[in-house]
Amino acid sequence: MMRILAGRYKGRSIKTIQTQSYRPTQSRIRKSLFDILGPLDGLTFLDLYAGSGIIGFEAASRGAMKITFVEKQLLFVRLLSENTREFDDGLFKMLRQTAFHHLRDCGKYDIIFADPPYRSDELVELVKLSLEHITKNGRFILESKKGAQLPVGADVRVYGDTQLNIWTL
Repeated sequence: MMRILAGRYKGRSIKTIQTQSYRPTQSRIRKSLFDILGPLDGLTFLDLYAGSGIIGFEAASRGAMKITFVEKQLLFVRLLSENTREFDDGLFKMLRQTAFHHLRDCGKYDIIFADPPYRSDELVELVKLSLEHITKNGRFILESKKGAQLPVGADVRVYGDTQLNIWTL
C-alpha cells in the first residue's frame, strides 16, 4: 500500500503489487515532483506506464481535472481498476495499451508523466513522441535511471539512483 501525500485525497491508500519488475515511485520523489509542478487545478494529466496509478491519483488529489492512465500489463490494469473504484469522481480514464500506441493517436495533455522500465531502449523515442503531445507551457516528466542518455533540454533532478527529467514547452 502507498498513501497519497497531499491534497483532497491526502492519506488515502492505493494498493500496490509486489513483483520484481514493478518499481513504484518513492514517496520522497513523488513529493519533490509535485512540489516542482505546483498547483494542478484544471489541468489534464497523462500517466504512462501507470502501474498502481499512484502518480495519477496524486495529481487528482492536487486538482488535475482529467487523468488518463495507460498501462499494457493486465495485472496492473486490474490493479488500476480496483484502485479507481475507490474514487467516485469520474476523473479517471484507463487504457490497456502501450505508451507508444497511445501517443500515436492521442490529443494533447498539460502534463505527461512516464515511468518506463529502467532497461527500456526506447527512451529517446518516448521523449520525442511525448513532447509532441503536451500543450503550450505543458510539461513532460520522465522518471529514469540516473545517468540515462536522453535528449537535451530537460531540467534534471537526481534522487539516489533515480532521476526526474522535466521538459517544459
